[in-house]
Amino acid sequence: MATLLYLVHRLPYPPNKGDKVRSYHLLRHLQRSHRVLLGTFIDDPQDEAHLPALRAFCPDLYVARLHPGRARLRSLTGLLRGEALTLAYYRDAGLAQWVREMQAVHRVDATVVFSSAMAQYAPADLPMLVDFVDLDSAKWTQYAAARPWPLSWLYRREGERLLAFERSVARRARHSFFVTPQETDLFRARAQESATRVEPLGNGVDAGFFVPDAARPSPYAEGELPLVFTGAMDYWPNIDAATWFCAEMLPTLRQRWPQLRFYIVGRNPAPAVQALASEAVVVTGTVDDVRPYLQHAALVVAPLRVARGIQNKILEAMAMAKAVVATAECAQAIGARAGVEMFPASDAADFVAQVHGLLADPARVATVGVAARAKVLDSFSWDAHLSGIDRHLHLATPAAPALAPT
Repeated sequence: MATLLYLVHRLPYPPNKGDKVRSYHLLRHLQRSHRVLLGTFIDDPQDEAHLPALRAFCPDLYVARLHPGRARLRSLTGLLRGEALTLAYYRDAGLAQWVREMQAVHRVDATVVFSSAMAQYAPADLPMLVDFVDLDSAKWTQYAAARPWPLSWLYRREGERLLAFERSVARRARHSFFVTPQETDLFRARAQESATRVEPLGNGVDAGFFVPDAARPSPYAEGELPLVFTGAMDYWPNIDAATWFCAEMLPTLRQRWPQLRFYIVGRNPAPAVQALASEAVVVTGTVDDVRPYLQHAALVVAPLRVARGIQNKILEAMAMAKAVVATAECAQAIGARAGVEMFPASDAADFVAQVHGLLADPARVATVGVAARAKVLDSFSWDAHLSGIDRHLHLATPAAPALAPT
């Protein structure tokens, strides 16, 4: 058993949104064989209630409070320093001090970093493994293309500075991981000096939790035809997806299917999402359990124009045996067979055509749902994917006898 520092940019519990799902499962995977010292941030007051549960199974825990408004102001110091704003956003003296104390008190063998910004806390004298998850620098560059000046300039700068930092982190790391082969190949092309020490480490889904249940009641009114989109609704790619669907697809769909209602299901809906609420659009906010909304939906949609990596929201819907219509990039990341396990759409018109065809053919929807769940069971086990990190932890840590205290 080794002692590991695990540094995560957002509290990895409860696993109720994309990055937290992955960081939680990685935490539990590491704990099976190692002692884990967890340093993390909490950026949502609602998560305070979950700290006792997290501390119960991870007692070696330090939580830094992050206030997003203040952090955004602090991030502007990156303009003066010439660094990525993301680094200043996640900079905290208390967390840095805790890391030093952990090194002084414990014999720490290696650091596992989740999200590139947390590498600024990794001790220089310890082996480091980095789960980048996605290539965040590319995300900021995507944002730049979709925003007017001066945000376009600021986001483009962030993409450039963050890529330089990501490359420096990968050079320093023993090994690095991305969530998909596509993200891995993109980074290899942009950081060729580290190409041999980067590999995919896929996402999974808890198919024992996300499973249809005949006894689960429907949250929908009788007679309506619900389309569902799930996710954290304060996250800009999700905001963009919901507004794009409502503007470009929903009106055409409602002309043919007047009973159709679009359900936007997810926590912290931004004002732009709340403004979408209407007779045709339901904005739920936080729900206790997303499974009834998925199970009883006519279809699940994922109209994400700005998305990197594997979308957990899609895997969860597939595990619930639902047919999903998603943008082509999302479908490609999952590797689902078009028309068999998922329906990729290239643009708004294609999206509308795919949804029309499926709503008119419920039998096909059911068949695809069965195939979608089978795809998840076959290809998206958390244990199977996360075991890829184990051999690098073995290389990064001393032999077992050296770990005994003297």
